[in-house]
Amino acid sequence: MPTTSLAQARILALLVPAALLAGAYGFQYIGGLFPCDMCYWQRWAHMAALAFALCAFAFRGLADRGRSFVWLAALFIFASGAIGAWHAGIEAGIFQGMTQCTAAVTAGSTEDLLKQIMAAPLVRCDQVPWSFLAISMAGWNAIVSIGLSLVILWLSLRRPRIRN
Repeated sequence: MPTTSLAQARILALLVPAALLAGAYGFQYIGGLFPCDMCYWQRWAHMAALAFALCAFAFRGLADRGRSFVWLAALFIFASGAIGAWHAGIEAGIFQGMTQCTAAVTAGSTEDLLKQIMAAPLVRCDQVPWSFLAISMAGWNAIVSIGLSLVILWLSLRRPRIRN
């Protein structure tokens, strides 16, 4: 059975946020690059997109075949990309950045928490911790998320061709 454009959109809507979140968590837990506040915002949007993509699979038997959930997933993927573009602009000095820094700490006892706070690295939203081809992680998120969210929307709106 050939794959329809909507099925392709549904698969992309699931794979894009899953892959980008896996990369972000990999950089954090394997690479030791702690996220700033804006990084978390981008992740939250991808988590919402992932939830809607899963709903698109779960409810593909509905009248619209889950198309509305694909659109919502694409919207949140696009939102993460827009936040990423804003974040990249802050890193490049184009926009004014956040006025606070963040520190990575985990829950524990009060004494442990104080030790973690004192030892935790400060993560600034206006600093580039990693780049590839002179594009930061936020910039890559913007490029991939905005581009692929538009592809997902295009695929979900395509009408099947009638074959003779």
